[in-house]
This record gives sequence, structure tokens and C-alpha cells, in this order.
Amino acid sequence: MRFIITAQPSTETKKTQQPSDFDAELFKAYMRFNEEMHQAGVLVASEGLNPAAPGARIAVADGKRYLVDGPFAESKELVGGFYLIEVGSLDEAIQWALRAPSGFGADDILEVRQLTGAADLPPEILKLIAEAAPAWSASAWQSRATSAGQA
Repeated sequence: MRFIITAQPSTETKKTQQPSDFDAELFKAYMRFNEEMHQAGVLVASEGLNPAAPGARIAVADGKRYLVDGPFAESKELVGGFYLIEVGSLDEAIQWALRAPSGFGADDILEVRQLTGAADLPPEILKLIAEAAPAWSASAWQSRATSAGQA
């Protein structure tokens, strides 16, 4: 099963709080955590996200997409980064999240959510996916099945 662990600031983090000087040891703790998950064979991807300023927010109305002023209302709503992991259960994903370092302020809250996999979808939906996106679906489901066998 694949899970995404997203990181965001706590609601107690004040906009006025500026991060202190760069902490190289804390940064290395994050990198060691990535290395540990990689060595355990569970890490699929891990990325930080740049602040909202260079981003964009797109909404939909009447079936059409449009650019929304912003891009984001409040910094506490931003996702600061993510871990994409492949593990055997929600409990295992939670255990990894509980071990994640913290301290940069953009990751005070971690949210763990399971990604939708082929096993979560009814056969008629899988058939529609294969018809509409044959190359992508074969690649996506195959790579997941292959990596699940390795985990």
C-alpha cells in the first residue's frame, strides 16, 4: 500500500515567526531519515515544496478551470513537503511518520493518507481506466505491483 505523508505548519505557528538561522544538524537529521526509509525499501519519493509565492492556485467553475488570485490564503494552509512511502499497512505508515524529525516549522503536522491503488477500485472502473489511458495504467499499476513485491 502506498501512503503520502504531507507536512504542514501547526496552527500555533505564527506568521511573524521567522525561521532561525539554518540548522545544518537538523537538516542532516531529515536527510538521515530519508536515508533510513530508503535503506528499509519503503521510500518512493520525498520532496520539500517551495513557498507559495512562485506557485499558482487553479479552481473550477461551470466545468472550466481558472486562475484564482493568491496563490494561497494563509501560510498555515500550505503543504511544506511530503514523503511517499510503500508499506504493508496504515499502522506501519504511522510508525514511520512518528519517527520523522521536525523543527523547520513547515512540518509540525504530518497527515498520513493512503493512495488509491488498483485493489481499491471496482473492476468496471479499472476497465475504464485501461480503455482511456492504456499505456499510463499499465505502467502505473505494473510499477506498483513490482515495487509492492519488493517491500
